[in-house]
This record gives sequence, C-alpha cells and structure tokens, in this order.
Amino acid sequence: MVHTLSPVALTIGSFELRWYGLMYLAGFLLGWYIGRLRAKRVCPDWHPQEVDDLLTFSMLAVVIGGRLGYVLFYDLPHYLHEPLDILRIWNGGMSFHGGLLGVLCAFWYFAKTRKKSFLQVSDFVAPLVPQAIFFGRLGNFINGELWGKATDLPWGVIFPGAGPFPRHPSQLYEAFFEGIVLSIILLCYAKKPRPAGTISGLFAMGYALFRSAIECIRIPDAQLGYLAFGWLTMGQVLCIPLFCVGLWLFLRPQPSRSPIFLDTKH
Repeated sequence: MVHTLSPVALTIGSFELRWYGLMYLAGFLLGWYIGRLRAKRVCPDWHPQEVDDLLTFSMLAVVIGGRLGYVLFYDLPHYLHEPLDILRIWNGGMSFHGGLLGVLCAFWYFAKTRKKSFLQVSDFVAPLVPQAIFFGRLGNFINGELWGKATDLPWGVIFPGAGPFPRHPSQLYEAFFEGIVLSIILLCYAKKPRPAGTISGLFAMGYALFRSAIECIRIPDAQLGYLAFGWLTMGQVLCIPLFCVGLWLFLRPQPSRSPIFLDTKH
C-alpha cells in the first residue's frame, strides 16, 4: 500500500477540518458513552453528571498535557525557537505520557472537589482510555507519521517522506494492541469488584508493555533517535516508571474492593 490519505477531512474556504482532531473527538465521545454505561450498569454510585464533568476535565487535560508533554519530552529546542508552533496541534505532536500527567492532575482536582478518592476516579476512567488511544493512533496513521521500520511483509506501507521502502504500519499495531486488546482486557477485568487501584495498575502495565514492544519496530523521532544501546527510545524510557507504578498498584496488599464499587447498595 502507498499511503495517499489526506490529513484534511473537509475544507471550507480557508478553514480546514483535519482527521487528527476528529479522531480525538471520536475517542472522547466513545469514552463518554462507555463511561455512562459503566455508571449505569457497573458503578451506580457514579451519577451521569459526574461522568460528564469528569470526562470534560479529562479531555482538556489530555490536550494540554499531551501537547506540553511532546514539547518537553520530544522536541524542546524546536519549540523554544518557534514557540507559536506549540499551538499547531492539528499537525500532530502529542505525547501519551504528557497527556497522562495532565489527566492525573484532572483526577486529583475532580476527586478533591467531588469528595471521592483519587483511586476511585482513576479506576473508573482507566477502562475508557484505550478507546481514545485507538482513535488517536488512527489519526497518526492518517497523518502519515510515526511509521515503523522497513519490512517485506505484505501489509507494509510506503509513507510519503519515509523513503521508497514499505514500512511497518506501527500506528495500526498500536491502535490494535493499546486500543482494542487493552480495552477488552480492562472492560472484562472491571466487570467485578476489584481491590482499589488494580484497574488503574492493570492499565498502566498493559499500556507500558504494548507500547514498549511496538517501539522495537517503530522509528524513533528523528530529533531524538535512539537514546541508548542502539534501540532504547524515549517512549520506552517513559514506560519504565509507568510499568513500575502499575505493578505496585496491582500487587500492593489491599483487602478492600475498588472504591468505584462502594456504596452501591442503598
């Protein structure tokens, strides 16, 4: 396949509606819908308005944190030289780990103002995140960015700007494993009462493992390259603490059920 997809979905005069932004919107809408279902069927102590407010906070935090994370972790010299480029998020350039830090701040604020625990909030939201990741990676594929190494497999894709050789569509690999597979794992696990923090921990471990594995066949950002040993990337470095925190949350002694299931019997 030769990548010929346009990043622009619709043009009206000088206005361009880009697929990348639409993919983020689709991810948030699907997460909101699943969150409403979870509040109704699994976590009745969560009111629909709380779900709406939380996901609104999270959406803003993902965009702000994801962009600032990319600026700080991946290309700070460029943005110091061209600060206005920070605002051009429609061209791509979002960091999952930066978005995660932004969302954690939103969780803290929401938990403090709504008299819920931090883990109560994170355990509720964790199963909703992979859907947003799925659509975000589709946006990366449409943009023709973050491609993989050269391959002779039949589903290799020739990306514009990446040379004449077919490459792994690593964006689609991530959409499948970090999005679809991780979503199924979390939604199945979260159907029953779980110890506090284990749902969040399972998400952190699952994402870190899938992301680190796929980074082995993904070309690192040109401005960074490999950080060590000829294969270690920034994405893998950032996944190390994420996996460690997830493992601690999942294995720590905690006899009580996850707070999202508390006070459901009146």
